[in-house]
Amino acid sequence: MICKDFKGEPISRLGMGNMRLPTVGGGRGAPIDFDKAAEIIDYAMKNGITYYDTAYVYAGSEDFLGKVLPRYDRASFKLATKYMASANPDYKAVFEEQLKRLNTDYIDFYLMHGIMNEDGVNGYIGRGCLEYFIEQKEKGRIKQLGFSSHAPVPVLEKMIAAYKWDFAQIQLNYLDWDMQDSKGQYEALTRAGIPVIVMEPVRGGRLASLSPKADALLKEAHPDWSIASWAFRWLLRLDNVQVILSGMSNMEQIVDNVNTFNAGGPLSDEDTAILEKACEMFRGEINVPCTGCRYCCDDCPMQIDIPAVLAAYNRAKLDGPMGMFGLMAINPGPKDCVGCGACASHCPQHIGIPEIMAELSEQLSKMPAGRGPMPPPPKP
Repeated sequence: MICKDFKGEPISRLGMGNMRLPTVGGGRGAPIDFDKAAEIIDYAMKNGITYYDTAYVYAGSEDFLGKVLPRYDRASFKLATKYMASANPDYKAVFEEQLKRLNTDYIDFYLMHGIMNEDGVNGYIGRGCLEYFIEQKEKGRIKQLGFSSHAPVPVLEKMIAAYKWDFAQIQLNYLDWDMQDSKGQYEALTRAGIPVIVMEPVRGGRLASLSPKADALLKEAHPDWSIASWAFRWLLRLDNVQVILSGMSNMEQIVDNVNTFNAGGPLSDEDTAILEKACEMFRGEINVPCTGCRYCCDDCPMQIDIPAVLAAYNRAKLDGPMGMFGLMAINPGPKDCVGCGACASHCPQHIGIPEIMAELSEQLSKMPAGRGPMPPPPKP
């Protein structure tokens, strides 16, 4: 496993994200399948992954890690977790609860979570929250203090200016480099001397398979590489990237990722040009940049599975007009949306979800009668 020095200590370039652990029966919102998830963690530890990321709002994740990681020497891994002000304003109580959940007396990498706009910055700065976590750092209960952000550059720069941060976590991948200006975010952090932890390197799995034509181009260049591995190798070209998180939810994913990071090197200039060509092909064929984080779902009054709708829509774009029938199988679906906007206010990708739902509802109303609903398309 390739590593990188962080303030005098080597840390694995591949980090284990714990938001998408396997669940009992594989259902959304179901309890974490302890045995299957523990098998993934054991494989990660055995193969040199030393960075484990979770959050207060990742259902069951902190409790799970608090049970499985004590099997290992505490000094052999780095533990990262996050506080989200909108989930619980009592940051002191949350921090104490996190220590108990995680069965530890310190957190290696602690983040103020989910900065998306100026309100997000204000939720942490000037209300005693930052000062409290600085105090915990001084006491040794936090080793490195940072934040995670989906914010545009002007908002990000306000957060950067608030404190001498040890690190920051941003969504960064070759598709979002231009599409979501992750390039500007990365460069702002680099100018400030803040090491970058990467989330969504394969965009919630969306870059694990692009489109038939784009995939074929990449496979022609390197038949033995998975499509997902191109995304990791592209990130290894960026000098200020420290750890690349991957939310691995099965053994196939972690074995492939470990093989990629054991191989080591970043993309060559020639391979980068090939990936850029494949990305251009793919970019012209997708519509909605959803990562499946599900932040949009909790406050939906109609209980629409919004990521499933958006994933089906993207897949339909690739499958042609017949693919639209997959959207008919999702119930409640676009026709049930009341346009309240609660979803959009929580979306890290700033997707105009109500407008998309209205568009889809109109398109579905024009579908020919007499066709039964088809099974929903597979997740990308």
